[in-house]
Amino acid sequence: MKTLEKGTPILIHLTTTREQAGEVSEYKKKFSGQVFQIGQSLYLRYVETRSPEKVIVTFKIIDEDSIQLTRKRAGLKLQLFFKDNHRVAATYQTSYGVIPIETVTPQLQILLQASPLAGVIRIDYLLYNGEELLGKYKIRLQFTT
Repeated sequence: MKTLEKGTPILIHLTTTREQAGEVSEYKKKFSGQVFQIGQSLYLRYVETRSPEKVIVTFKIIDEDSIQLTRKRAGLKLQLFFKDNHRVAATYQTSYGVIPIETVTPQLQILLQASPLAGVIRIDYLLYNGEELLGKYKIRLQFTT
C-alpha cells in the first residue's frame, strides 16, 4: 500500500443514523477519499463539507474489533473509540475546553477484502457524558478502491 501522503483513492458510501431525545435523523452521502496503511492499522480518510467549514474524517481500523474515529475542523476535534462490547473514554475538544465523553459499542463489525481492496464497517454505539445518554448512533460505511 502507498504512503500516508499519497494513499490509494477510494469511494466511500456512508449512512449514519442518530437518535436523540426520541427523534431520529439519517444522513447518507458518497465521498471520494483515501485509504492507507501504517503499521498494522488501516486508515480511511475523507473530507465532509456539510457546513461552511471542511471536516476531516478519519477511521482508523486498529484490529478486528477496535476502531478510532476522528473528526477535525477549525477549533474542534472529536475522537471516539469503538471496541466491541466495551465502554471506552473519549474526548471532544472545543474552543471552550475538553468535554469528557464515552462510547458503548454493542455492535462492531469490520469486513475487509484484500483484492481489490474493499470493506464494510458497521458500528452501533451509545454516546454518554458521565451517566447521561446523549444519543444512539449507527454508522454504516462501505468502501471500494
